[in-house]
Order: sequence, then structure tokens, then C-alpha cells
Amino acid sequence: MNEDKIDISVVIPVYKNERFIDELVSRLQVTLTTITNDFEIIFVNDGSPDNSWELIKGNAVNDPRVTGIRFARNFGQHTAITAGVDYCSGHWLVVMDGDLQDRPEEITKLYQKAREGYDVVFARRQVRKDKFFKKITSKLFYKILDRLVDGRTDPTVANFGIYSRKVVDYFKKMRERSRLFPLFIRWLGFKTAYVVVKHGERTSGKSAYNFSKKIKLALDTIISMSNKPLSLSIKLGFIIALISFLYGLILVIRYLGWGIPVLGWTSMMVSIYFLGGLLLSMAGILGLYIGKIFDEVKNRPLYVIDDIVGPPGLPEVKND
Repeated sequence: MNEDKIDISVVIPVYKNERFIDELVSRLQVTLTTITNDFEIIFVNDGSPDNSWELIKGNAVNDPRVTGIRFARNFGQHTAITAGVDYCSGHWLVVMDGDLQDRPEEITKLYQKAREGYDVVFARRQVRKDKFFKKITSKLFYKILDRLVDGRTDPTVANFGIYSRKVVDYFKKMRERSRLFPLFIRWLGFKTAYVVVKHGERTSGKSAYNFSKKIKLALDTIISMSNKPLSLSIKLGFIIALISFLYGLILVIRYLGWGIPVLGWTSMMVSIYFLGGLLLSMAGILGLYIGKIFDEVKNRPLYVIDDIVGPPGLPEVKND
């Protein structure tokens, strides 16, 4: 497709979404044609083990506006979004999940808001149609981020939204390995608005993000986007040193003033083990930062593309 004519690009990361792809394409076609006929739909198959790729290929054959990108293995949702962004060519970018919880019909409201002069319009979920445990883990995830990452996060906002070409071009320059799409977009700082949308209910399957994956994502994001853990280590070390000094001063005063001897091998051993554990924890935090630096300097591609399907004239495989 001629990129000069594309108005809207829709990027969808895919992992175990075979039940939804055909319906998602159909609903996107209906919604997008009410806005423009010049659109593209880009599916990024993130090493999905189900039949998602065959369904994507079938839709790409039936509609030249559908493009499919298949990773050689699973690289993660936010890396899949990055690949789709790298290949998109629309004046506006829509990012959404592939499980129909992000309703295609809401794109119209996002687009209309963006046309009012906003570069970023996030979809804010009015009522989340998630299981109770997922709601709790999501709240915990965002609380951790709020404490340790600069800038407030919003648990009602995820990837779903519309972004101008200016935002896309700057986002493409951000090549860190640990990625969280909404935080990267917020970091850019462009004029932002929010639109309340309905959140679809998951009709089958379950989210690929379990509790342990969310904790890992939170830690990766914190280490990649904040130095607060290092600052907390310094503050904690200073506080413990101050307490130890004051306690030692009290013991000296008691001994010199009243002749009270210093006893307590048990308390001494507890203190040694406590400080040893604390030092190991601080060394671990420092090690995480060094590990992130090591990952970055290796300069490996963010993703590896195995196959691309779509209209004639697609760009060559980038494997960036």
C-alpha cells in the first residue's frame, strides 16, 4: 500500500488469540471504513503456539489491508507492539489487544478526540471486565510502578489508544530492551487526552499475563526507567548507619556514666545477619542494573522476524 494514503494503522500483538482473529478483523473493517478507507491492520504473531498465524495469513489473502508479521519465537507483548510500530505507515496509529476486550468500535471516539488537537489519546476503561484475581494483581502491579517509577500510572489505561505520526516517529527511536508501551508514550510528553470506553469481557481463554509475569515486567520496567531503587538503598544505608551510631553512643554513655557493661551476643549476631542480608540485597539491586547495562551493550536485535504476509510492496524484513 502507498503509505502516503494510509490514514490509520492498527497494530495488534497476538498470542493465543486464534478464537478472536476473524471476528476482530471483521469488526475492525466495519469500524474503520466509517472513518476512512485508507487503513491497514498489522498483526504481530508473538510466537503464538496455536493456529493464530494461519488465520492471520487467511485474512491477509482476503484483504490487502491486512498485514501479518510472525516472530521466530516469543519476544513479549511490548516488543511485538514495537515491531508493528516499526512497520506501520499511517498518519495515526491505534494499538490494541487481540482478545476483543479492547472493542474496535471505540476507535471512532478515540479518532474524533485526536482530531481535536491531541497527539496521544488513551482509552480509559470505565468498568474492567476482568476476573477478581486479575484486578487485584493489576492494582498491585501499578502500585509498585507508582512507588518506584517517576510519573503516575493509571490502572484503567493500558495499550489501547491512538497516537499521532509525530509520537510514532519518536517512539521508534526508543530501543531499550525492557519495554512498557504506555510508560514510553507518557515519557515522550506530547499533548494527551483520555476517552472513557467500554471494556469487553473475555469470552474464552485467559490472559497470558499471570501474576509472576506481571511482577517480572514491573521489576524490568523499574530497573530500566528509574534509579529509585539505588536511591532507596543509599537512604536505607544512611538510616541504619545513623541508628547504629546513636545506639553505640547510648552504650558508651551508659558504660562511662553508670558503669553498665555491654552484653548481648545474641543481639550482635542478629545485627550481623541483618546487615549481611541487607548488603546482599543491595548488591543484588546493583547487579540488576549492571545486568541491564550488559543486555543493552550486546546490541542484539529487539526481535527476529520469521515471516511477513500482506500486500505487494511490503518493506523487507528488518529484524531490528
